[in-house]
This record gives sequence, C-alpha cells and structure tokens, in this order.
Amino acid sequence: MDADVIVVGAGLWGSACARHLSEMGLSTVLVGPDEPRDASSHTGVFSSHYDEARITRRLASDRDWSRLAQASMARYADMEARSGHKFHAPVGALMVGAKGGVGAGFVANTREVAQQEDFAFQELEGPQLDARFPFLSFPGNTHALYEEDGGGWINPRQHILAEIAIAKQHGAKLHRSEVVRLSEVGGTVTAQCADGEEVTAKKAVVACGAFSKAAELLPEAVPLTAYARTIAFLEIDPAEARRLQAMPSFVYVPPGTERDTYVLPPVTYPDGKTYLKIGGDPEDHELVTVADMKTWFRGGGNARVGELLADQLKGLMPDLRVESVSHGACVTCFTPKGAPLIYPQSERIFALTGGNGAGAKCADEIGRLGALMVAGHELASGPYASDFTP
Repeated sequence: MDADVIVVGAGLWGSACARHLSEMGLSTVLVGPDEPRDASSHTGVFSSHYDEARITRRLASDRDWSRLAQASMARYADMEARSGHKFHAPVGALMVGAKGGVGAGFVANTREVAQQEDFAFQELEGPQLDARFPFLSFPGNTHALYEEDGGGWINPRQHILAEIAIAKQHGAKLHRSEVVRLSEVGGTVTAQCADGEEVTAKKAVVACGAFSKAAELLPEAVPLTAYARTIAFLEIDPAEARRLQAMPSFVYVPPGTERDTYVLPPVTYPDGKTYLKIGGDPEDHELVTVADMKTWFRGGGNARVGELLADQLKGLMPDLRVESVSHGACVTCFTPKGAPLIYPQSERIFALTGGNGAGAKCADEIGRLGALMVAGHELASGPYASDFTP
C-alpha cells in the first residue's frame, strides 16, 4: 500500500487537503497533473482557470463563506513563511451595490454578516467613495463596504505551491498525472493514472472541481451544476499600473440587477505584462458533461462576452488607458445548498468539491475540513451552519 490517503486533484482544495492530512500524520499521496502547456490542444482535465489572481475577503453575504475565508486568511502569513511562497496581496477589497431596490440585499446582507462576525470594515458612499478611489466611478445610488485589513487578492498558483511545499515537509508525495479511475476493492482504494501508474491507499479524497463529475472517480454522481464563464484581461502599461497602485479588488452588483461582477487590480502575469481582470457573465450557460467542459476550456471563452466585460470595466474606470484586451475561459460550479460539498460517498471515498464562485480564498480551511472528515471527525460540531452534504 502506497499511503493512508490519496488526494485526487492537485488544485487549491486538493493541495490544501493533502497539506492538512500530512500534518495530521497520515501518509498522503497527492495526484494531479500540472497546468497544461497549450490549453487549445489539451485533452486532459483543467482547473477552474489557471490564473495569477483571485479575490480574497472576509466580507461576504453568507456567514459560512465569511467564516471559511476568515479561517483561511488567518493562516496566510504562516503558510507563506513556512513554504517560501508569497501569494497574498493585501491591497483591500471593496463590495459595491445599490442602496435600494433590486440588488440592495447584496451590501445589506454583507454588512449584517460583518457585524455579526465583528471584523473591521468601512462604509463608503458618494463623495467619500469617490475621494477614496478616484479612479473608480460608480452610479450615485450605490454604496460600498471596504475591507482594508487583509482583503485583496491571492495568487492561486503560488498558493498551491505553498500547500504542496508544506505537505512535502510532512512526508506527502506528489504524483503529476491525471487519475482516470478510482476503484474500491478489498479494503483499499486504487487510483489508476493516465501515465499507467497505480496508487493504492486506505482512503481517497476527490477534489477535482467541475471534473469531479467524471464518471469513474466517485461512486455516485456528485450534485454539481457547472457553468461556462468568460473572463476579460485588460492590459495596461507600467505608468498606468503605477497610477492604479492603490486600487483594491472589488465585487460590484449594478443597481437593478442581482448578478455580480468581480474585478482584480493590476497584476503582473508570467508574460511580463500587467492586466486588470474582470469576470461575471450576463447569462448562464450550463456545461453538462466532462466533454462539454473540455471543449469550453480549449475554446478559450466567448469573445463577445469578453468585449462586454471589458466595456463594463471601462465604464467603471472612464480614465483607464488600455493597451489591449483579451479573454479566457473559466468554469464555476454550484451546489444544491450553495455550500461546499465535503462528505463521504462510501466508507473509503470522499467528495471535496463545489466552490460556488467563492472557493479560492477559502481553500486552506476547506482543505482542512476535508482532512478532518477523512480522519473521522464530525464536521457538524464545528462553527459552520452547513453540514456540507448535498
């Protein structure tokens, strides 16, 4: 037998789960492919999307998601110090929405959760909001909550490397291949990998995001609804990046709507260029099968939606100087209760999936909960309202 536990999926949640399992003293093998070199010709699995920045914030309209974020964010500095990988940029996070009418619940519910959880935030509107962030322009009937202490963004690639580094420090092994089949026979679980290798263990955790829907991984179909999402990248030059150096991450629900848009401030990408990122499709397009998801990722997103998003950001930042606009593909998974799925499907195989568009910043805590589940702990006794079952 190779290990006590196999963690299938080496993304944000899988790497975090492997880290916590190894720290609990369980021998762990983390199995998952690295990022594809060319998405357009890749035939294997994908991440929700490979990127340099995801929003992190304690501000949330749901109390469990706020608590998951708080627990994870409290460990960021320790993770960076222990791993040598810096991934947290505390540039601040802003939540903006209508003061009344359709969509007003976004800020109102977020404020209520923040007050219940008793962490610091500032409420801004009108001249205050304009003075604090002069490069942003919101309609007059909006207001905002600002989280200055710790809010901002994380680099998901570096976050994953941090989790893996710490897991390895505690004896975990990493196998860079895709798992094509899990089988449970004779008191063990075997992972058959695309490279021909087999890994056996007492238990296995499937943390593959939307690809947890693959037919031969979990004993039962996982209840996930996966939607195609497009993201737009607006390239800016170094002078513009300096002008926007005080820009926070933000989530915006335009008055009269209930669909949110999220924006990341200037971030330098591996190509050496600096981009603003915006996401938030105007409509839902469900991806039913794994083949649908692969086709979507290979296609690189919807150009028309990318243009709409770029125009929306230009409207919110009328003085923005843009060098170029590009777009990419993303997939977001939603669960029946709107909470992560962290539950056993058999005595030895466990599901850990369902980010609901909020899972990146919370990855370390969700991974910890997955590790506790595998170790036999009852999650219902913790600080969360959800029992994390379908």
